Amino acid sequence: MTTEQVQAQFRERILAASAGNTALRIHGGGSKDWYGQALHGELLDTRAYDGIVDYEPTELVITARCGTPLAVIEAALAERNQMLAFEPPHFGAGATIGGVVASGLSGPRRQAAGAVRDFMLGAVLMDGKGEVLHFGGQVMKNVAGYDVSRLLAGSLGSLGLILEVSLKVLPKPFAETTRRFAMPQHEALWRLNEWGAQPLPISASAWHDGVLTLRLSGADAAVKAAARKLGGESVDDGAAFWLALREHALPFFRDGKDLWRLSLPSHAPQLVLGGEQMIEWGGAQRWLKTSSDANSDAAGIRASVAAAAGHACLFRGGDKSVGVFQPLAPAVARIHRNLKNAFDPAGIFNPGRMYPGL
Repeated sequence: MTTEQVQAQFRERILAASAGNTALRIHGGGSKDWYGQALHGELLDTRAYDGIVDYEPTELVITARCGTPLAVIEAALAERNQMLAFEPPHFGAGATIGGVVASGLSGPRRQAAGAVRDFMLGAVLMDGKGEVLHFGGQVMKNVAGYDVSRLLAGSLGSLGLILEVSLKVLPKPFAETTRRFAMPQHEALWRLNEWGAQPLPISASAWHDGVLTLRLSGADAAVKAAARKLGGESVDDGAAFWLALREHALPFFRDGKDLWRLSLPSHAPQLVLGGEQMIEWGGAQRWLKTSSDANSDAAGIRASVAAAAGHACLFRGGDKSVGVFQPLAPAVARIHRNLKNAFDPAGIFNPGRMYPGL
């Protein structure tokens, strides 16, 4: 089946759903179906719309259709010693590039390189009227007006069917090393902020259970100089650790307890929240693992995090009736509603996946 025929099928499904007020659940590999609020609607599978459309290694840009497996894209980039610098997690063998953008999730290197949205150059979207809309381009300077391509990152398919994305890619670092340091949480937070203000090639950080782990990436001389300055213990297989962290395969994530994702200023102090914590991104991302009954204190968790100028997401597990994502302020909620109405007037795409009523 040609790409034109697949697009025509998508359009037919969307128009029928809009006419019949039928919800559609956009689905790629299903590796992140657990993320967000409960799933609703008839399945709209994107995997038939796949393939790398264009890849220009010298221009550091790759364009691919939504159903393209993430593993295929990473393999193509690796052949040219390049990468998706935001290190998107797969969370399953079937992960697709459309799901990467829709979920908006980034891995350990996000603290140094940026998030998914920072690498979005352009996107092609099919809206609730079956129209194909083009946003952005394949170079950074093409962005004008509302940067809709970046707006799609993290939208969980609520604005439309992402058909195609153009992403900036980066060369892999020449050298990398991983170091470990024994220290309590409050000292780790202080050190991360102190080191973050210095010209050190820190590309990832993680603290848990009295151990701070750092990854240094860049030119060989810079990495060696930073390792000598910082000290610590060398980790032989650091790449395996960061991969396991990216995919939540470390023991911290594997015991089935509820998992909160806390987004905070990196300089926020240690928060005592009654659960076990892991800290990433120089202190800006903190994972809180709680027992199931902690859902009854969701408001307390969010209040404590808000007092530190952050917000909290019930990332995995738990009772989703408390709301997976941080409740929106009225003015922000109106913006979300207006955007939803503009792109999906019939409200058919992934309804309620982010917030009730959207």
